[in-house]
This record gives sequence, structure tokens and C-alpha cells, in this order.
Amino acid sequence: MISAKDFIPSKYTHSVEKGNFQWSAPSNIALVKYWGKKDNQIPANPSVSFTLNNCKTITKLAFAKKDISPEVSGSLNVTGNNFSFDLLFEGQPKEDFKPKIQKFLERIEIYLPFLKDYHFTIDTENTFPHSSGIASSASGMAALAMNLMSLEKALNPEMTEEYFYQKASLLARLGSGSACRSVKGQVVVWGNHANITGSSDLFGVEFPNAIHANFKNFQDTILLVDKGEKQVSSTIGHDLMHNHPFAERRFAQAHENLDQLISIFESGNLDEFIKIVESEALTLHAMMMTSMPYFILMKPNTLEIINAIWKFRNETKIPVCFTLDAGANVHVLYPQNVAEKVLQFIKNELVGYCQNGQYICDEIGNGAVLI
Repeated sequence: MISAKDFIPSKYTHSVEKGNFQWSAPSNIALVKYWGKKDNQIPANPSVSFTLNNCKTITKLAFAKKDISPEVSGSLNVTGNNFSFDLLFEGQPKEDFKPKIQKFLERIEIYLPFLKDYHFTIDTENTFPHSSGIASSASGMAALAMNLMSLEKALNPEMTEEYFYQKASLLARLGSGSACRSVKGQVVVWGNHANITGSSDLFGVEFPNAIHANFKNFQDTILLVDKGEKQVSSTIGHDLMHNHPFAERRFAQAHENLDQLISIFESGNLDEFIKIVESEALTLHAMMMTSMPYFILMKPNTLEIINAIWKFRNETKIPVCFTLDAGANVHVLYPQNVAEKVLQFIKNELVGYCQNGQYICDEIGNGAVLI
């Protein structure tokens, strides 16, 4: 059994003065939802997600060894025992992101002891509109974790590929839980599950079992119903599960649904897939509606879209379904072979419910990419 201690390095064999790396990492959409966590970003239940392809964060990390020689160590600019970084978002300084990065570096320092030796410039941008209600913390933290692992690999070139990706996912998780599912693979499981070999609470793993051709090239069209800031942060939402009256049953349900998905992925049964995915989305929102304090994150147009999808599916027998994150936007999921009909339906009937008619076409991707 792998433990977090296995990712604490002993010593590095090489030294690197300065350089830069650039990675892109995608967002992901959970099919079985993670909602509720224990200490250190450990999930209260396992989850599984489709990795997206087009909605991604591109992050460039430039680094240079700090000069901590005796002559300059008295000067105010040298932060020999602090984290030193500049943060740019789309080329402009972004001060309000800095506390989150500072907290992230504090959490991961035990795993990357070189962090205080360097000054970092983190330059990041999204391919999707910022604050469009698409989770950018998952793609953002995954992209940053990949860059930091590239630096660690330069310091320790003997590192295996398996260790590289497991540790990148572990680091990403400490920035944003679901970020660990944005590192590698098309279908990613995070959280211990009795019937999924290699599954772990520490990092995401590629779904190890058979996946039917029906789920290859699956499409996700994201309908931007509400682009405002989230009413309740994910962190607060997860915390509300601690004393939730239905928490234990919900965690058990996630295990059961993941169990069912194992055979669904193998058989390609789209009807059963739709039942699980839509039920999971509604359960996530039901947990928020029944917590204390309680929240309704859906908007009237979210419900209009859901009802329109149900009506369309009923009338046409086309296997299209919805899922939701912790917000009002709707992810419309469907196999590639019905894309033309579904996109026509979206343009004809659903675009009117989107803010400024905006939606994003995405599909399953493979995870982070070195640029």
C-alpha cells in the first residue's frame, strides 16, 4: 500500500540553476461526484470523471536559484526561508490569486523541499473564460503541479514515469481535490474503491478496466447558464458534509454507483450510464439543499434545460444526458455518433437558456501535456 511518506524525497542527484517549463492541464467533469472530505484533501468517497480536452489551463513556470550568499543575505529582498514567487494571469500581475498559491506551497513543501531555494514566476491562462463557472482550480492546480514535477525530475532524473504522474496527482490534490483527476488518463478514478485495482485516496488513477467503444470520444457541451461567482465555495460545501444527516448513506451510494459503472463501462450500456450520471448530479445538489446552512445552486434555466433534455431523449431515444458541478451550468454528455443531432437540439432549444447564448463544445481528452 502506497503512503504519502513514499513521496518525500531523500536527496537530489543533480542541481539546476534556472530554467522554465510549460504545461497545459484540462478541467474534468465528475460522473460519480466527490462531495465531502477529510483532513489533507482526502475524499470522503471515491469519484470518477471524464477528462476534458478543450477547457484547460496553460501555465509557464520560470525559476531561478535565489542568491543567498552572505553579502546579500542581510538585504530585505532576499527571502531565503520564504516562498518567493510572482503570479501572472494572462500576462498581468494577479495579486488576489497569491494567497491560494502561498497556501498550496506550504502544503506541498514536505514533498518538494527545493521550493524555498528558487524564485518562481508563474504565468497562467485559461482557454475558457475566467469565472465562466467552469472549475478552473482543477486545471490550474494540475498544470502547476506538472511544472513543479518537471523541475523535480530535472533534480532527480532517475525518477520513473509512474512515480512522476502519481506524485503530480498527489500534489495537485493538495491544491484542489478534483485537480488530481486532471493529470493523466481519459477516465480517472480518485479514492479507494474495493473493486478498482490501484485506486487510492492519495492520487487519481486511470480507470484500469475495459471501456466500451460507446464511451470513446464522448462529447461534453457545457451550457453557461450563470457565469457569476459561486454562491458557496467548494471548501465550505465539502465542510457541510461533516454533520450532514444523509452523509453516510451518500458516501455508500457513491461506492455502489462506481461499482455499477465498472460493468456499464464494459458493456457500453448507455441507458444505465445515463441513470447513474443524472442521479449523481441531482444527489450532489440534494446534499447542498439539505445541509445546514442550505443552498440552491441551480437557476430556473438549469431546470428548464434538464426538462428539455428529458423531453428530447424521451421523444428521440437519442442517448443524451446532463450532469452538473456545484453550480448552475449544465454539462450535456453524449456519444460522438449522435453529435450532429444533439448540437442541432442545443442550438434550437437550449441556447436561449444560456447567459448571452454562450456554450462551450468539449470532448474527452487525455490529461496534462508538456508544451
